[in-house]
Amino acid sequence: MKKMLFSCLLMGMTAVSFAESDYHIGVLSGTVPQSEDSLRGAEAILKKYGKASDGGKVIHLTYPYNFMQEMETTITQIASLADDPKMKAIIMTEAIPGTVEAFRRVREKRPDILLLANVPHEDPEMIADAADLVMDQDAISRGYLIVKAAKDMGAKNFIHISFPRHLSYELISRRRNIMKKTAEDLGMGFYDISAPDPVSDVGVAGAQQYILEQVPNWLKQYGKDTAFFCTNDAHTEPLLKRVAEEGGYFVEAELPSPTMGYPGALGIKFSDDEKGNWPKILAKVEKTVVNKGASGRMGTWAYSYNFAGAQALADHAVNVIEEKEELLDFDAIMKSLEDNTPGAGWNGSYFVDSNEVERENYVFTYQDTYVFGKGYLGMTDLEVPEKYKVIE
Repeated sequence: MKKMLFSCLLMGMTAVSFAESDYHIGVLSGTVPQSEDSLRGAEAILKKYGKASDGGKVIHLTYPYNFMQEMETTITQIASLADDPKMKAIIMTEAIPGTVEAFRRVREKRPDILLLANVPHEDPEMIADAADLVMDQDAISRGYLIVKAAKDMGAKNFIHISFPRHLSYELISRRRNIMKKTAEDLGMGFYDISAPDPVSDVGVAGAQQYILEQVPNWLKQYGKDTAFFCTNDAHTEPLLKRVAEEGGYFVEAELPSPTMGYPGALGIKFSDDEKGNWPKILAKVEKTVVNKGASGRMGTWAYSYNFAGAQALADHAVNVIEEKEELLDFDAIMKSLEDNTPGAGWNGSYFVDSNEVERENYVFTYQDTYVFGKGYLGMTDLEVPEKYKVIE
C-alpha cells in the first residue's frame, strides 16, 4: 500500500513538473566584465524558473564580450533559440547591437515567440518595430530629473561625459540636450567632456585611466560644487573613486545600481549572503560612502535597473504565456518591476516616435533616486515639464 501511494505521489509530482516546464523562455545576457548586473538578473531568473535542461523553463545564453566585433555570433545565438519547439519567449536582458536583426530572423521562422528587449542599444523605432515589448530606462524624463536632483543635492555645475559612438544613439543624444536645457533653466553651468571610448584602441584600462587623471583637474577648473554624469559603465568606477576622494557630486549612473562602479571604486566586497540581496548591498555601500565623507554627494537607484528589468520582463513573459496578463498592460508591467524592488518608487511612460506616435510596446521606466546618507529624493513624484519631453 505504501509503495502504491509513493508511486502515485511520484507520478503526480512528475505531472506537475511537466506542466510547469511545458514551455521554454530564452534569456540572453552579458558577462561580468561588460554587464554584471544583467548576468546576475539572468541567474535570478534561472533560480526562480529553473534550467530547461533540468526540467525548468529557462535556457540561458551569454553573448560575446566583444559584441561589437562579433555581432553575427550574437545574431546567430539569438536566432538559434527559435529551433526549440517549446520556445515561447526570448528576453534580451540588455539588447545590444544585432538584436533587431536577430529578432527579425526569429520572427520569420517562429512568429509565435514573444520577443522582449531590455535596455536597447539600437534605434528605438527599429527595436520597437522588431520586438513585441521593449523596456528601457526613461532617458527623456531622466534628462530633466538627474540635473534637478543634482541641483537639489547642492551642485551648481553639471558635467556630461561621453564620446561620439554613444552620442550617435538617439536617446543618449536627446537626454544630453535635455540636460543642457534643464541646467540652463535652473541656473547651472553645463559642460560637455569627451572621453575615450572603452571599445576603442585604448581599451577599458586606457579609458578608465583618463577619467582618474582628469577628474581632479575638472574639479579645479569648475569647482567642487560640480556634478558628473557619464554615459558608459566603464567610466563610472574611476569617476566614483575620484568624486569620493576629491569632491563633487554623482547623482546616479547610466544604468543605476549600488553595484555599478561603487564596489570597485570604494573597495567593497560582498559576502555570498549579500549577493543579489539589494537591501543588504545598498546598506553596505551606504555605510562605506558615508565613512568616506561623501554623504549627501553620491547616489544611485536602490535596485539595479538591469537586474530588476530582467526579472520583471521574465515574470511578465511568464504571466502572458500563462494568460494571466496582457502583453501591453502598462500597469502589469510596472507591477512586475515593483514586485521585484520592495520599497522603491517607480514611474514611467510610453516612447513617442519621430512621427509623434505613442508606441505602446515601448515602455520607459525610472526608479526614485537614492542619495547615500539622505535616502530617497522623491523624484518619481515630480512631474517632468512637457517642454523637456519635446527636445530633440
